[in-house]
This record gives sequence, structure tokens and C-alpha cells, in this order.
Amino acid sequence: MVNHSREKSPSLISENGRTALSEEAIFIMNEKLPGIIGQTDLLIQRKSAMDLLALIHETPSSASNSVNPSMLISREVVIMELNQVAASRTAERATYYAKRLYRSLNHTRTGRINDINLSRWKEYDDIITDSLWMEKGRDRSSGHSAWYWGNFIPLIPRQMMLRYTKKGDWVLDPFMGSGTTLIESRRLGRNAIGVDLNPETVTRATGIIDGTGNPFQVSTRSYAGNSLAIDYRTLMKENDIGNFQLVILHPPYQDIIRFSESPDDLSTIEDTGTFIKKIGELSEKMGEVLQKGRYLVLVIGDKYSKGVHIPLGFYCMNEIMQRGFLLRSIVVKNFDTTRGKRSSEQLWRYRALSGGFYVFKHEYIFIFSRE
Repeated sequence: MVNHSREKSPSLISENGRTALSEEAIFIMNEKLPGIIGQTDLLIQRKSAMDLLALIHETPSSASNSVNPSMLISREVVIMELNQVAASRTAERATYYAKRLYRSLNHTRTGRINDINLSRWKEYDDIITDSLWMEKGRDRSSGHSAWYWGNFIPLIPRQMMLRYTKKGDWVLDPFMGSGTTLIESRRLGRNAIGVDLNPETVTRATGIIDGTGNPFQVSTRSYAGNSLAIDYRTLMKENDIGNFQLVILHPPYQDIIRFSESPDDLSTIEDTGTFIKKIGELSEKMGEVLQKGRYLVLVIGDKYSKGVHIPLGFYCMNEIMQRGFLLRSIVVKNFDTTRGKRSSEQLWRYRALSGGFYVFKHEYIFIFSRE
């Protein structure tokens, strides 16, 4: 029987936003599930599952406040799994679902490159696995803002770090801009190095990054310099880094937006071939500091030039593949409201109708691994 006389502790919310299953409920589950697994009578299995559901509904959805939120078990997912057992049409299926639930409560199965526990894969609602991302607007919370013209949405580095890094890994962003990647790395417990050509941008971004909460006490360092010329080995030695586990490249989309007049600025390059070659050279430098088998991400869009569509993203994709990287995935991100077109949507619509072209609202996320 469940003891309801104990004092209820406050409900906890797991990292995915679900309610946490209480320690008492976990104990009950571990005690009762083996009985369902060892049973061959379907009716008894189904009744046992219904009894467990009733007990969970009666048990407060709470846990000790000392528990790491990332280790909390989703009450909603457990209820969903028990409902599958209770609705099974054969004893074999009921046993299968009960075994799967028992494993999820007691066994952790993570891969080499991330912290995702595949024994509890249903709990990761916050991780996107589709290749088309439809976004309404930019996250303005916890340090994120639109002060920098070429910034990108936090969703991108957040998703890339969740999929391709573990807590404590090192992330490199050679085009850090407003510091989006470093802000997200603090939130997720990843160390990060950011580089930007403009010293003023670095100074302002660093102030914002340092003012962002750092619950995992990770290291985030920002440097001013040319991403193609900076000595990454020196930066790694200064920060005691063996290799980076993830590189995120968000370069200028050639000369669509000019960020400075510096000859080192990729946004001053008018010739597309030269720009693509520079991206290739940078990817080679990244390959030298990226751990073997780990991931490089390129975020880039296409452009128009004199009424002709220039598939800049695919040109750069091909160039990086020629430099020793394997293409793993392509994600298309659609952004309904862009800063550049926010106040002139009707004008752009007129231009598209009169010029026979389509207005860009998407960009590509190319995901590579180092051979």
C-alpha cells in the first residue's frame, strides 16, 4: 500500500518540461514490474498494469530536491508506457512493453557523442529529429537579443550541442558574433571558445555572455581575430583543450551583408569562387583541431546576384566535402520573420512578383563529421 502520511515534497520539472515521477513511485514500479514480466497470463498482466497506474495517480508527482533534474524520470511517459501494457492484446507484447519500461527506469544507454539516454528516448521532446524547422521568431531570453545584425537563432547551437556533444565537451565558434553559441553552451554545460574579427563585437558579446547564468561552471572564452589566421593551437593550450568535439560555422553569406571594411572580412569578398575557397580553407583548419569522428556544422544561406540564384550553401557544402569531411545531414530552417525583411514584407513581395524570383526565408544547416 502507498503511505500517504509522509510530507509531500514540491513537484519537480525535468529538463524536457514534464513532471517528475516521485522516488516512491519509482520504488513501486521496480517492485511490481518484474511480476508483470514473469507472468504469462495476459489478464493478470493487464490488471497489474492498471493497478500500477492507479498507484501512480495516487502518488504525489514529487522527488527529492537533491536529485539532478537531468536524471528525473517523466511521470507522463511512464503512464503512457503502462497504458500500452494494459492495452496489450497478447502476453508477449505486454511482457515486451513491461521489460522496456523496467529498463528505462534502471539502465542508462548513451552513445559516444552525446548524453541522450536511449533507454528513455521518448522523454526527449525538446530534441528535433526532422530535417525541416519552421520558426516563428527569435528567442530573446537570457542574454539573447537582436543587437547584432548577423546573429542566428539559439535553437541551432542548442540542438547541435544536444545531439553532438556531452556535458563538459568543447565547442568552437569561429564566427561568434553576438555570442549565441557561448550563451547556449553555458545553459547546457558545454565549454566553448568564440572568435570574431571585430574587437568591439567581442567586447560587447563577452559582457553579455559573462552576465549569463553558468550553473554547470563551464568555461566560455572569447577572442578577437581572423578566424582563418588565428592560432587555434595556442588558444587550446591556454585553455587546456586537447581537441574540440563540435565546430559551428556561421559565416557571412558572402557579401549579402557587409560587416566591416577589413580585407580579412569574408563579407567583403565579391567573387563567389574566392569566398567558397576561403570556407574550404577554414574547414581544413577546423579539421586540425576537431576530434576525429566528431562534427562540424555549417549554417549558411543562398543569394541572388543580378537576378540569378547562387546556390552558395551547396557550393560550400561540396567544398567542405572535398576537404576530408563526410556529409551526415542537411536541415532546412525556415524563419517566418527576418530582421532584414521585417518592415518591408510587401515591398519584397512586389519585387518577387515583378522580378520573377522567390523571397529567401530559409537557410541550410549542413552537418559533417571529420573522417
